[in-house]
Amino acid sequence: MPKLIIQNGKTLYAPLVEEGITWETARKGVPGKLEFSVVKDNVISFQEGNLVLMQVDDKDVFYGYVFTKRRNKDGTIKVTAYDQLRYLKNKDTYNYENLTAGGLVKKIAEDFRLKTGVIENTAYVIKSRLEDNKTLFDMIQTALDLTLQNTKKMYVLYDDSGKLTLRNIEALKLPLFINKNTAEDFDYTSSIDGETYNKIKLSYNNEKANTRDIYLVEDSNRVGAWGVLQYYESIDERTNGKAKAEALLSLYNQKTRNLSVSGVFGDIRVRGGSIIAVDLALGDINLKSYMMVEAVKHTFNGNQHTMDLTLRGGEFIA
Repeated sequence: MPKLIIQNGKTLYAPLVEEGITWETARKGVPGKLEFSVVKDNVISFQEGNLVLMQVDDKDVFYGYVFTKRRNKDGTIKVTAYDQLRYLKNKDTYNYENLTAGGLVKKIAEDFRLKTGVIENTAYVIKSRLEDNKTLFDMIQTALDLTLQNTKKMYVLYDDSGKLTLRNIEALKLPLFINKNTAEDFDYTSSIDGETYNKIKLSYNNEKANTRDIYLVEDSNRVGAWGVLQYYESIDERTNGKAKAEALLSLYNQKTRNLSVSGVFGDIRVRGGSIIAVDLALGDINLKSYMMVEAVKHTFNGNQHTMDLTLRGGEFIA
């Protein structure tokens, strides 16, 4: 059973909480969210902005802040709390040079007074970029996408019990196994309608030579099977066009595979960005591979803990 603590000023409360606590995280673009219902009594007093800590088996799982309180006539208060990632929904303008994605995370965290934990060296240096009137989420994700496209290495930003953390996805692989015995139900989709490209075309306007340089790579076998699915982008002189085109083809030249699994036995280590093993018969294929958690919803009812997972397979696409 999770343990909840709310801090209002210097006062700590252990509220009486109804069953049905939920904790949600995703790989990118949204903050971690905790929802629970408090039974109002004559003791507890808390406000928006107060700290919320959830522990499971004496381990800190969620560290965030009250953002919304909903009340009803029965005296129940439904609370929505978010972790630090919520503050990345702020908008601003940044004009930066020679920064890695990790360096950008550190800069934003310092500017917005956010606590940081492990920020891995993402290595790829972004020469210059103007982000005008964008959310901090979007700025960071763009930097991570550029890193992925140029290095084929994916990094995940998340809040680790109150500290912004940036890790290579390989560090998030868990010794967990999902099969028909550990899940209630599933829904599986494979598609080439979306982020699938078998031809990459990059162009550079070479003003010195008064020419337009084209970098083109394709998979002729898959063009024959699927038709031409082209990715096009204009690049600048600081980009290695040939290397980027080959990296993009490696990333996008495949079906996207998405799997939703419900009622899985819960494990607090699973968050958006985790990698877990899956073994399921999916009709036309038997899936036996590692898959990435795009989103997870943990539900706690008494001593029961289950998860609903959205998984993605194959190579990891931003």
